Amino acid sequence: MTDHPSTFNAEETYRPGIQWDDRASLHRVDDGGGLLDHGKGLRDGTFADLVRHMMLLPKEERSKYYIEKAGDRKFHASEIAALSELDDYPHKS
Repeated sequence: MTDHPSTFNAEETYRPGIQWDDRASLHRVDDGGGLLDHGKGLRDGTFADLVRHMMLLPKEERSKYYIEKAGDRKFHASEIAALSELDDYPHKS
């Protein structure tokens, strides 16, 4: 996973595109967030693995969850579905 510290001048730490191997966690939309939000994650893994997991859920269930990616970026069901269709998505069949 891309879990490395940056250098003093942040040299060579930027990688273009989606970092599919970043750390991520699956959460329920109604989990309340807050200070202990990380502990409320239902599942941890790479961003790509959790996108795959979400896409295996029935379509009507997906909106109940979101993925929080490294950097506190939240991805909701419609955005996850669009990401799963990208050409560089690693689990694309």
